[in-house]
Amino acid sequence: MTAVAERRAPTRLVDHFEYGLDAPICLTWELTYACNLACVHCLSSSGRRDPRELSTDECKALIDEFERMQIFYVNIGGGEPTVRPDFWELLDYAVEHHVGVKFSTNGFRITKERAERLAATDYVDVQVSLDGATPEVNDPIRGAGTYDAAIRAMDNLRDAGMKDFKLSVVCTRENISQLDEFKKIADDHGAQLRLTRLRPAGRGADVWQDLHPLPHQQRELYDWLVANGEKVLTGDSFFHLSAFGDALPGLNLCGAGRVVCLVDPVGDVYACPFAIHENFLAGSIRDEGFQHVWREAELFKSLREPQTGGACSSCSAYDSCRGGCMAAKFFTGMPLDGPDPECVKGNAEFVTVGDRPAPSQDHSHKGTVRNAPVPVKIGRRPPTTMCDESPVNPGDFVVG
Repeated sequence: MTAVAERRAPTRLVDHFEYGLDAPICLTWELTYACNLACVHCLSSSGRRDPRELSTDECKALIDEFERMQIFYVNIGGGEPTVRPDFWELLDYAVEHHVGVKFSTNGFRITKERAERLAATDYVDVQVSLDGATPEVNDPIRGAGTYDAAIRAMDNLRDAGMKDFKLSVVCTRENISQLDEFKKIADDHGAQLRLTRLRPAGRGADVWQDLHPLPHQQRELYDWLVANGEKVLTGDSFFHLSAFGDALPGLNLCGAGRVVCLVDPVGDVYACPFAIHENFLAGSIRDEGFQHVWREAELFKSLREPQTGGACSSCSAYDSCRGGCMAAKFFTGMPLDGPDPECVKGNAEFVTVGDRPAPSQDHSHKGTVRNAPVPVKIGRRPPTTMCDESPVNPGDFVVG
């Protein structure tokens, strides 16, 4: 796999990544927006199926294109992908066509029989979502009974002999203190822990003020990752924390449009899995095919150009954090060339915040959801300073 454009001779792997590759190394495919849950922080506001979803034949044609591009694996999510009737057919089709699959699930449909099937299938990995190491922390976020469902799914996978499946955790204000407990749950199940940053996208924007980690928790998370990060997956979630000191394990770079992207259920291609918004829409596989969008879309070309760093370029930590997360800045109304809203240097406190962008789409359930979360237990600890409550100026922050 080579860089799309060799503007200079890269000497480090990260340099190759910065200028883009001819195929993504981490492609997220949201197979459906349908979901049996209504998690309060869902970045895609999932719940209801989009009637324009790609058909089974269109999905298979897309997998054929992934095979031709030699994309090693796809990260399938949603929504809850297992509620799509043809999910297992598509999983088998991908494996048969040399495209590995890692899929995210809430675990409700991972029965003993399906766990045995998964354990017996090569090139398949499973990622079970859990956002609290106890039901008291998890269920107010993900819904009643979701802790038990996730643990039961992991029990089934372990008992079926599946090794190194993933326990996926979105880090929040409520669960940062449980990192050791999450690691133990993963270890006890023969799984690998994966930590992801909370983004203020989708329904996550509505709970951002309550759930994003406080400044001292950001430091706690950084120190924990320094001590444990070699055995924990993080992707490109926490490169903004590298401003504390040494670079963390994982991709210390925003991979949007360079090495990662997202295909949504209707075939639209976005630069970032955490930025499902028309501003980051690069094209449609229905109009042009995935390969053409990845290699030729103007949005992707612009993201692969050398970045100036904007207001952050004068900061001593810029080479470490690179200005932070594009999606986090966009969905909090901060300028894209400004500091991350959780800038560990506190620079975001001095940035004037604009209107928070309205979501481009919302597939949330309109009626009652059986396992709907009741987030009454989410802590409302009084901040010691205004900065502790929000990394941006609360007076300027516009709550939609």
